[in-house]
Amino acid sequence: MKEKNGLFITFEGGEGSGKSLQTRKLYRRLQKLSLPVILIHEPGSTALGEKLSRLLKWGHSNEISPLAELLLFNAARAQLVQQVINPALSAGKIVICDRFADSTLAYQGCGRGLDMAAIKNANATATGGLQPEMTFLLDIPVKEGLARKSTRETNRFEKEEVAFHERVRQGYLQIAASEPRRFTVIDARLDKKRIAGIIWQRVSSILE
Repeated sequence: MKEKNGLFITFEGGEGSGKSLQTRKLYRRLQKLSLPVILIHEPGSTALGEKLSRLLKWGHSNEISPLAELLLFNAARAQLVQQVINPALSAGKIVICDRFADSTLAYQGCGRGLDMAAIKNANATATGGLQPEMTFLLDIPVKEGLARKSTRETNRFEKEEVAFHERVRQGYLQIAASEPRRFTVIDARLDKKRIAGIIWQRVSSILE
């Protein structure tokens, strides 16, 4: 893992949790303070990552096996870490990432049922051992989260059965419980401003 001087913050959550909205809110707040910050997302934020993202999200479900899915996500992640995250952290920047390795544990591990030890090994290879300083998990009951997505076209993951999303949610909660110092679990049904306030309180305490 590269030596880093910046701050690495990730956001996680199931479908419809509102995490992407909260990443943008935090990004804009840090920008207003003239702090060096970048906002990225997984899979994506590199040319390779965007191509893989289109395949993973909008390809036909029966064309991608769970194992291939795991490896494709980590191919995008490896490129993102090497090309974007490590250089930004080495330059002392704050990196906000919408999803990271915890998503793979929750979706491909708990959701798809792949071996967790194999996933952890794949993640570690792709990230070079890089871990976030803090992770925000926006938690919402599955049916409520999916209902928020019902007004637009759904991707491969959103089309999965409710039982799949329940496994993902429980997986996230178990991961968060295993690392309480890194994770902050937030009820995604709270008012958006209140959620942003909880996030800012945690981030500002680190910045100080």
